[in-house]
Amino acid sequence: MIYKPRSFSAGKTYPALYLLHGHSADFRAWPRLADLQSIANKYEFLIVCPDGLKKTWYFDSLRQDSSQYESFFIKELMPQINQAYSVDKSKVFISGASMGGYGALWLFIRYPQLFRSAGSTSGVVNLRHSGFKKTTIAAHLGDYSEDNTAFDDYSIVNNIQKLAGRGKVFIFDCGTDDYLYKSNKSLRDKCDSLKISATYIAQPGAHTGRYWSGTLLQHMQFFANQIKHTVE
Repeated sequence: MIYKPRSFSAGKTYPALYLLHGHSADFRAWPRLADLQSIANKYEFLIVCPDGLKKTWYFDSLRQDSSQYESFFIKELMPQINQAYSVDKSKVFISGASMGGYGALWLFIRYPQLFRSAGSTSGVVNLRHSGFKKTTIAAHLGDYSEDNTAFDDYSIVNNIQKLAGRGKVFIFDCGTDDYLYKSNKSLRDKCDSLKISATYIAQPGAHTGRYWSGTLLQHMQFFANQIKHTVE
């Protein structure tokens, strides 16, 4: 699902936000949580809501050849959006909630040259802390165990150092009543130790759509400020 700002004109380029949904959901999840058309109008962004097929985790599966979502996203989806819409490639952002927060940071870390910035709200930044580690994540990375290092290799907290020294900024948050709060706080500590410019917000809230509908607005303002500061 794609939202164009009211001001959309084929002769003008626009910032784009890829907005990734959480586990067990689909491309209609975010439109149910927020008025994306009004947000697109206000910030003059294209907002793209891809379908993450409920449980892809937005990476290329190690066990399922039919689930190579990362390759699809980078090699097929983004080029198609760029071709069909007037995307300013220097102003492409990505964000998401829960599994989508994981996916947003994973793709941002892997392809920093394609994204201006990223966001994660209630993100699964450590796969070992996920409630799905023995089910849908295991289906992609192998049976869960302490010895299966794929769960570490694919965790955000163990890859964030790849952004050190690159001058990339991003935003992430987690509610203090969220079961993922401790792992997000650990990511904040890791960013601090690496001197990575990340904005981290800890605030009241749980792992719910109601929480995410509010944090999306925080992310949008953060992204809009990245553009504004460049212009200034």
